[in-house]
Amino acid sequence: MGSELGTTAETKPEARVNGLGIFYIVFAIVWTLTLLGAMSYLWMRRKTQILRIRGLPISFAGILLMHVYWLCVTTGYVYGPLMPEVAEYWIMGIWLPLGIALFHASNTRFLYVANAQKKYAKRTAEPYRIFTRRPGRISLRESVKVWWQQLDYSKKTLATVGVGMSLHVTLTVFMFLISRKFHDSFGIDGTEVTGTPMERNTAQGRGWEWWPSIFWQLFWAWIVAPFILYRARNVHDTQGWRLQTIGCCISGLHAAPMWLIALYVPGMAPVNNYFIPPMWIAVSITFLEIFTVFVPVWEVRKARNLSQETLESIARWESRQRYGAKDAKSLHSEISGTTWASRMSRAASSIGTSSGGSILTMDALEHTLEKNPEPLQEFSALKDFSGENVAFLMRVRDWKLAHNVSTAKHLPGSSSSEDEKSPLTPTKVLSREMFEGALHIYLDFISATCAEFQINLSSPDFRKLEAVFEDAARLVINEESSTYDPATPFADAPRNAADNAAAVVRYNGAIPDGFDENVFAEAEISIKYLILTNTWPKFIRQRRSFDATSAAETV
Repeated sequence: MGSELGTTAETKPEARVNGLGIFYIVFAIVWTLTLLGAMSYLWMRRKTQILRIRGLPISFAGILLMHVYWLCVTTGYVYGPLMPEVAEYWIMGIWLPLGIALFHASNTRFLYVANAQKKYAKRTAEPYRIFTRRPGRISLRESVKVWWQQLDYSKKTLATVGVGMSLHVTLTVFMFLISRKFHDSFGIDGTEVTGTPMERNTAQGRGWEWWPSIFWQLFWAWIVAPFILYRARNVHDTQGWRLQTIGCCISGLHAAPMWLIALYVPGMAPVNNYFIPPMWIAVSITFLEIFTVFVPVWEVRKARNLSQETLESIARWESRQRYGAKDAKSLHSEISGTTWASRMSRAASSIGTSSGGSILTMDALEHTLEKNPEPLQEFSALKDFSGENVAFLMRVRDWKLAHNVSTAKHLPGSSSSEDEKSPLTPTKVLSREMFEGALHIYLDFISATCAEFQINLSSPDFRKLEAVFEDAARLVINEESSTYDPATPFADAPRNAADNAAAVVRYNGAIPDGFDENVFAEAEISIKYLILTNTWPKFIRQRRSFDATSAAETV
């Protein structure tokens, strides 16, 4: 049988700096630098649409913890004969399980986002969150429930992992204390090891003391990962996230079983001389890093190329329009050939003759948002995981209609002439209901503390809206929790459904000076541009593919 670092009783206590050892060192350095470069690339672009929802901090924390273990294991062939097994016990007993736990916890974010985005798939004018007053003190159970609901997904993940790791660390320390394998002065009799220093070192590398670490790995790889795979079976996104999640789940299945086989099957001894048992776990970590870091890098580059192609196509189309090209071949020729593309071309041309029938212009997007936004809204929520963008535009449009604010069909700089634009008819009186409706839009889509999925605004646009709404938002939030005392949260007064219905928080303060009917105008422009260059081309391609498949089936 082998040991954790691949040593035997005959192994000499000296570093193995031979050809294989040098290869492992060089490979570890090159792969580490490559990984850090790719992670830096993603971190610098963490605010892009495709990365904002992925929860990079927790994912990167798990990757870095596991990679430190990977480094120790990959170079373990070199220093293994000199390293005490007790050091490997703590590394594999605490460091590795924490990294695996953080990684797989972040891996479940895919399911959370897929489920949470479903609420954006249907158009609604109602707020996603209703703030209600809490009369009097609340019970312990309700207090814990309220505290848990107020945490975002990342904090819930960290809290869950923290509880699990606390139990695991406690068990690991308990195993270490009761076994005499690593110390002779205390512990259960009969658990000590004897022999030469190398024989003792070899015997310390296996045994029941390592079971907590094995259980933790098997739990995540063979229980949590298959559960994620099952739940993700019907989710088909455009960002490669499902592929990444499936790849990560499959990559970890072999690690713990092969590690056990390498330790306890005598026939693996020749392999262990060159490929120490923990290297099977290192192979798994390598694939996890590929799917978690390098696949998103590829997806980010693909998204940037698609956005650039869209902008270049629009530029070519506008250039032809300026030179009098009315044959509608520029962008339409790239995506034509399907019945849906033809319908969209006719719809786009109905907006204005100068649009030329293109389906990738702002005119066509505006027409879709006005006449038939449901397919785009469903696609953005269920496929692109950016449903908050279209939902925001629909809420603003409904808010304007409810308060008699006209909406311009074209953005500044669009291709239509000035006489084709619908004039704005500003609201003369800014009612409290109008401000409260806008406040709920801010809370649902823009607020840094309340919005589950923030729309991706530039810093100046966000600060401008924050200056208008943040004070009012805090008043509403604080009024909801005004009777909640964190120092003494556990007391009386349960509340029935009638009380809940009557306790909805309404904003009663003054309307800020910066508020008017065009308060969301710049945010609308920004989000429409974001949709035009990211979600809209994917939506066009998907519908084109769908129509092509339908046409082939009817032949």
